[in-house]
Amino acid sequence: MSIKWWFTLLASMLLMTGCDAPTFHNTDISGATYGRTFELLDPEGKIRHLDDFRGKAVMVFFGFIQCPDVCPTTLLRAREVHRLLGEQGNRMQVIFITLDPERDTPEILREYIAAFGSEFLGLYTTPEKTRAIAEDFRIYYRKVPTGNTYTLDHTAITYLYDPDGQLRLAISHQASAEDIAADVAMLLHNHSSAQTP
Repeated sequence: MSIKWWFTLLASMLLMTGCDAPTFHNTDISGATYGRTFELLDPEGKIRHLDDFRGKAVMVFFGFIQCPDVCPTTLLRAREVHRLLGEQGNRMQVIFITLDPERDTPEILREYIAAFGSEFLGLYTTPEKTRAIAEDFRIYYRKVPTGNTYTLDHTAITYLYDPDGQLRLAISHQASAEDIAADVAMLLHNHSSAQTP
């Protein structure tokens, strides 16, 4: 499906619903009082905050690199969303926050995330601060022993922020790339319209 098709669909939805009351495919959590910001490190050791990405739609997902299915499929879906958005994809930032900083070193995190998209960003912090930020974002996780190592059970939800840095949508693991791309396009369109004098 072409990007032209997506924006035709978006225009139709806006005409039907009105710009002031968009109808999203994913769960609208506008006004949520959690997950408002973070202070994390990128693989280069630079401190990053949510505000660093103002002007872009921001997709945030928590996971771990040794995750066998949920995390890689979520990142592959994000890559497909980026592709579907075409040039608008330049206004979307994908952020992967590791829940396993003991194993997900900066070097490993950098290489892993780059495999999904050069514009994607992996972030981390200490194990103690990881627990705190996960709680702030209402992300559950726990270690599950497997032989002489462990895996992680964790919440498989993706958060989507609008270009003003407001948490807007909760995206389930089952959501399609097409529906997510339509929601991102709507957030970007509404932001652009609001910026027009």
